[in-house]
This record gives sequence, structure tokens and C-alpha cells, in this order.
Amino acid sequence: MSHWPGTAVTITALVVAAWCLVEVARNRPPGRLQYAGLAVVEAVVLVHLAAAIVALAGGARPAEYGTFLGYLIAYVIVVPMGFLLARAEPTRWGSVIACVACLIDAVVVVRLNEVWSG
Repeated sequence: MSHWPGTAVTITALVVAAWCLVEVARNRPPGRLQYAGLAVVEAVVLVHLAAAIVALAGGARPAEYGTFLGYLIAYVIVVPMGFLLARAEPTRWGSVIACVACLIDAVVVVRLNEVWSG
């Protein structure tokens, strides 16, 4: 599996997480720009998902197939769920939720690469 989509996800997720932390420090709820940042993170996640599907369709197999698929499913769901929860919480805690969703995706990228390589 190619590493550039995972690197792109990690960078964008960490940038958006830092941005959300700035909003937490300013005691502000997430705004349109943070939601747009979450959408960008999810778009890059979908590119990474497509790269993983192409690699699997090409015959490559991760060391632990079931674990890889579980991480992949969670990976795609985390940011949209964080988006929905952040929208439901119009306080600074919404920014915390958005930050945590991005941090989770950054960590899951590392786990996906570990499970893929064995």
C-alpha cells in the first residue's frame, strides 16, 4: 500500500487538530472553517481508502486482514461522527470533539501501516 495518502491524512488531521485546539484555548465553538477542515480531512481519508482498496484488489494482503478491515472501517467513520457531535455541541467542547476526531485518525493511520506491514 502506498504511504503518501497516509502521510497526507496525518498532516491534514494534525493541522486541523491544532487549529481546533486554538479555538479551544480561545473558548470558542467550532466554526465553518473548522467544519471545512474536517471535510478536507475526510476527503483525504477517502483517497487513502481508495488506495487501500486498489491495493487489496491488486492481490496485496495485509498481515492481519480482519484487523486491517476493522481499522479501515473505523478510520472512515471517525471524522464524520466527530463532525456530527461537534455540530451538536455548540460550545468549546465541540472544538475539543473535532480535535479528538482528527487526532484519532492520525493515530489510526499509524496502526493501518503497522497492520499492513506486519
